[in-house]
Amino acid sequence: MTTSIAGGSSNLHYRLSFCQAKGCGQTSRISSLTFNGCLRNDISWSDGLSKLLKFQRHKFSRSTISKSWKPLGTRKASVSSCLRDSTVKYFDFAVIGSGVAGLRYALEVAKYGTVAIITKAEPHESNTNYAQGGVSAVLSPSDSVESHMQDTMVAGAYLCDEETVRVVCTEGPDRIRELIAMGAMFDHGEDGNLHLAREGGHSHRRIVHAADMTGREIERALLEAVVNDPNISVFEHHFAIDLLTSQDGPDMVCHGVDTLNTETQQVVRFISKVTLLASGGAGHIYPSTTNPQVATGDGMALAHRAQAVISNMEFVQFHPTALADEGLPIKPIIARENAFLITEAVRGDGGILYNLDWERFMPLYDERAELAPRDVVARSIDDQLKKRCEKYVLLDISHKPREKILSHFPNIAAECLQYGLDITRQPIPVVPAAHYMCGGVRAGLQGETNVQGLYVAGEVACTGLHGANRLASNSLLEALVFARRAVQPSIDHMKSSSLDLSASNWWARPVVPHSLGSNVMDDVLRKTREVRKELQAIMWKYVGIVRSTTRLETAEVEINELEAQWEKCLFEKGWEQTMVGLEACEMRNLFCCAKLVVSSALARHESRGLHYTIDFPHLEESKRLPTVILPSLVNNNTWSSRQLHKQVIF
Repeated sequence: MTTSIAGGSSNLHYRLSFCQAKGCGQTSRISSLTFNGCLRNDISWSDGLSKLLKFQRHKFSRSTISKSWKPLGTRKASVSSCLRDSTVKYFDFAVIGSGVAGLRYALEVAKYGTVAIITKAEPHESNTNYAQGGVSAVLSPSDSVESHMQDTMVAGAYLCDEETVRVVCTEGPDRIRELIAMGAMFDHGEDGNLHLAREGGHSHRRIVHAADMTGREIERALLEAVVNDPNISVFEHHFAIDLLTSQDGPDMVCHGVDTLNTETQQVVRFISKVTLLASGGAGHIYPSTTNPQVATGDGMALAHRAQAVISNMEFVQFHPTALADEGLPIKPIIARENAFLITEAVRGDGGILYNLDWERFMPLYDERAELAPRDVVARSIDDQLKKRCEKYVLLDISHKPREKILSHFPNIAAECLQYGLDITRQPIPVVPAAHYMCGGVRAGLQGETNVQGLYVAGEVACTGLHGANRLASNSLLEALVFARRAVQPSIDHMKSSSLDLSASNWWARPVVPHSLGSNVMDDVLRKTREVRKELQAIMWKYVGIVRSTTRLETAEVEINELEAQWEKCLFEKGWEQTMVGLEACEMRNLFCCAKLVVSSALARHESRGLHYTIDFPHLEESKRLPTVILPSLVNNNTWSSRQLHKQVIF
């Protein structure tokens, strides 16, 4: 059911998409219901929703959870805080993800307790590491918080939460200064001040950057600090399977996470007082994405299965300018695992977009031309490609001085040059690619969710900052601000919480399918890889840059059928509900996220920001409502939508 609830500091309403039994995030578009007396300026976007839905912030029930678990004290990062069982580990804080949000949060909470950073691959393998452009912040006397807010709201098609936008734009400069104090080295101009770039959608120069490798530099500085912190343990190659949850009266409570050590094929259970999800996005629901291989929507799917509220999943940002390998003089021998990003800053520095006949086209679509927000540029390129039956367009920066190009974009220049393209003399072939999820796990102003003990930060979260479209370089900023804001409530929760050491026995253990044998596992992997490509093809064909109701409904049917076929194949080969494997669990999460996107897109009967549908091509003020998917009202019948373990019932 879709309904509207008044609330939020921006006088927004909430579009509620109830998750039904058909599949993860399915929606029945029936009627609307307005709750009276809820339009208040003093209610934040998540706080208002929490109160309306009666997600009250109760303390843990002391009658059901023992007080016997004591802090484990300081330890070296190389020493895990397990007891006798090496497959069970106890920490004050568990952080899922090692991008900027997870690392920044970990460094702060480590001052108050033990921290486990759980990362799917190597610690540096995150969306942060691939962020080229920079971090936006008001650091120039000619700029202002109000201007940054306005740019953010315009880019977000006025679906942003104004209070969230103000908080992020106001606190951003301090977060940048903290990074610099920690050793992050950003580019400076000849005057000795930080060099501030301008990107699409920004009215001022406010992008702090380290050439075109900003994310990598921030990640370097943070990882260096983490390694030197004796209270932080990093667990590489640990894939998060499911959150460990229990019901405490009306509240869902998070107690940690089950993981799969993908190197040893051992299930490791982390019991924690507080869990932060900072696991990034879900770019790999599409065939072409700038995201690294780890971005399979794990955190969003984990949270959804744990009954967390999900919001705005229809707003998938396609970066307009990913490197089009087909247009390179020398084609890559091996297909890329993820598309190579050509940063927004290239257009911000004067790059011009042309079709293959060298006709500049952006002024035909928007008066801001190449400096229009990403959704506008991506749709414009998509329109050119479809009208002209071409596979890419050209981005030309060669009219700028060679020295300036090489100093500002050394990574892009080097990448292109190895394929025979000199960007100081030749245009860059580009094409849109899935880049960023503006939706995610619904969070309040302190990163809190409706699940007790569970906080979110970074791309996995939906804080209300981005609205219907993210402004360039606001993602790292949001991650930094919310990672920091989640610290104090996390500490308070940790101090007021205690767990029984027997908590590890409350849930059934996931099982690694050694018993199936290598031949069966080879078949399972082969089928899963085929299904993954089929799902990505469906999403690109029907849920891409331009959508329609018919396409979305077709996607809904085909995804459900594909998932049913895949699960049937697995279970016929002896796979069981509690079995886990990296690629199978990733597939499970991709299905869950894809269905959340489709369900949310079907619920929005207008075109706003990143969601453009030919059936409802205009903005509708009455529909300026965040899409919200509530926890499932009944148990779901697909593997992707259920937690593997049985929930505890006290």
